[in-house]
Amino acid sequence: MIKPSKVFEVYTDYRKRLYTVNLIPGSKVYDEKLVNEKGIEYREWNARKSKLAASILKGCNNIFIRKNDVVLYLGCSYGTTPSHVADIVGEGGFVFALDFAPRVMRDMVFVAEERQNIAPILGDANQPLSYVDKVSSVDVVYQDIAQRNQVDIFIKNVNMFLKNDGYALLALKARSIDVTRKPKGIFGEVKEALSKELVIIDSKDLDPYEKDHMMFICKKK
Repeated sequence: MIKPSKVFEVYTDYRKRLYTVNLIPGSKVYDEKLVNEKGIEYREWNARKSKLAASILKGCNNIFIRKNDVVLYLGCSYGTTPSHVADIVGEGGFVFALDFAPRVMRDMVFVAEERQNIAPILGDANQPLSYVDKVSSVDVVYQDIAQRNQVDIFIKNVNMFLKNDGYALLALKARSIDVTRKPKGIFGEVKEALSKELVIIDSKDLDPYEKDHMMFICKKK
């Protein structure tokens, strides 16, 4: 039996698997299972393929993405997690899905053709001025980018696009910052850097779902 979880618009079952209500019934985005209960179709949300789902299973009881929110998703890749975010925000919400790689953006376009509350954007998250005319102010900034300066990229986009009462989520990849150092030390430095700009509400190490990753959930000061 599928029931609401502690996270808005996210559901769970007795085995603690996660689900979102399918915005486009009958449609899959990756190899997720579709489950019908009481006339509602749910998509299983695989935490091994989504750092946002992993953060929920690791104890984040609020990801601050809700129905009708507008989200800027940086590093959308093939669209796995953005599609679940689109389910969460629903028809009244919207997801700007940005990536710099033309190959993955091609797949993202196919996802957006069905889920029309997603706008795919081919762009470099390190250059927010290059897409400022394509993105509105947003309720949530979510970033999943494997670059050395990922923290700087995150802060630049938060400062440019996030509403004053908005939230920002950073899926940090320690090995992308410095492969020679221990992730714990990098996490500590990132926490200090983020604290200068934002209020850190929560942080979770994503092991064993994602090695050497941490999710930071922040709010504007």
